[in-house]
Amino acid sequence: MRGARFSTDLTQKLLKRGQKSFVMEKIQLQKSFVLGWKKSSSAWKMTFFHIKPAAWAYSMITLGTGMLNSVFSFYYMKLFLYLYKISEVAFYQAQIILMIWNVLNDLTGYFCINFKADCSLGRRLSILYGTLLYAVAFLLPWFPWRQYQEGDWLSGLHLMASLCAFDSTLTYVQQAHCRLFVETFTRHESRLQLIKTNQVASLVGSASILFCGLISNNMEILPNFQAAAIFIAFLAAASLYTGMYHMRYLEPKRSPEENFLLETEQDVAWTSVFLLTRQILSQKNFYLFLIMNFFQVFHFTFFNNFMMIFADTLIPRDVLSSSMRSIMYGVGFICSQCLVLLIWPWLKKFGYYKVILISFYLEGAASIVMLLLGQEYYYCLALYLTIIMAIVQASSCLFNLPLADMIEADLLKFNRHSPVSSVVFGFNALFTKPAQSLAPVVILSRLDQYDYGNPNSGALLELQDFMFRLICLVPWGIAIIQILVWSAFHVSNKKDQMEIL
Repeated sequence: MRGARFSTDLTQKLLKRGQKSFVMEKIQLQKSFVLGWKKSSSAWKMTFFHIKPAAWAYSMITLGTGMLNSVFSFYYMKLFLYLYKISEVAFYQAQIILMIWNVLNDLTGYFCINFKADCSLGRRLSILYGTLLYAVAFLLPWFPWRQYQEGDWLSGLHLMASLCAFDSTLTYVQQAHCRLFVETFTRHESRLQLIKTNQVASLVGSASILFCGLISNNMEILPNFQAAAIFIAFLAAASLYTGMYHMRYLEPKRSPEENFLLETEQDVAWTSVFLLTRQILSQKNFYLFLIMNFFQVFHFTFFNNFMMIFADTLIPRDVLSSSMRSIMYGVGFICSQCLVLLIWPWLKKFGYYKVILISFYLEGAASIVMLLLGQEYYYCLALYLTIIMAIVQASSCLFNLPLADMIEADLLKFNRHSPVSSVVFGFNALFTKPAQSLAPVVILSRLDQYDYGNPNSGALLELQDFMFRLICLVPWGIAIIQILVWSAFHVSNKKDQMEIL
């Protein structure tokens, strides 16, 4: 009996001690949870739908930039050519000025920020304070400065101001966005997962083209388009601010020793800018990537700026209604994000190198098939335009992966204390952005030879034949060049180190 009573007492004591310990641990957990809530708004310290907070915040930035950039680049050509009736000379002048502006803008936007002492602070401020200006620059082209007459000089000035303002603020945001991809997500596995998460945000952002098209009847009702643009600008600004606000809690903090080494390297870098430039450009992979990406930007701009014009000229309105055209334009952007999500297992298995190379082969094959079919198959032509647009944009979404690998290779090769992300992204923008201006200038100058824009022209059939050959042969030629260049591209981890995942 005594042994049983002793055993019972001992059990009760252990239970009481366990309860007391459990209560103390519960109180400590509650305190830690409250402190974490105050520090970083709770939800952003936890995962949401199994998405890491850093990836969620990064994707919010992608959502904002995707909404603004896709609508701007897709609709501004038709706005100035059809509604504002800008002269060809003024259009060419604006694009040439934009090319010059791009050089100055990229030099100041990407290169100078790399040599600031507190780089993470610069990145945060660049998006927090650039958000409002970015949204305002997006709204600039959609509101005419007066009732434009055909060939009005003010419409040319309006286009020049709109392009330069939007490019400046876009660079202001993108230089921070690109560096966060490299320096916050340091592991290849985390970057792949980020791309998958990011495409969901890009998919939602791309739907803004469909929204604007349906609301404004493909810009035929300008007041409706203006209202939609204001709504999109507000949503994008809120998304950008939200993403960057929470991103600042997630960036790794540098120790005083790391800051000292970083400042020392930056002081040396200012005195050896030419040496740094020579080191980066001496790498074969980098200039091969620049050549390939230049044609990719040209290809994307070619379809992005002229897709509505090609469809309106080659596909009769009794075949595709205005609402169906809006859906086609929106699907072209939305499918590109869905395509990345679908090929993500292949991307994880085979790596970005093979996936990008296959996309070039698909573009070339699709253009040959369409050329053999002919322009009389209108539904096939609409499907071709949508597929090409989706493939080009989807492959472009993967280009940050080789850039990140080259930045890490440069870091190891030259024994740097910190990656020169802004400089690498700056060179990429400096050499590829001119394609954004060259594409509309070259294509529009060729279309003008067939009296494009004159509704009373008798050369409509010749214009249609030329346009059809253009949309087939340009992708085919670009695909051949990209296949040759990308085949020469070589990195030590061409399989993207998939074996370690």
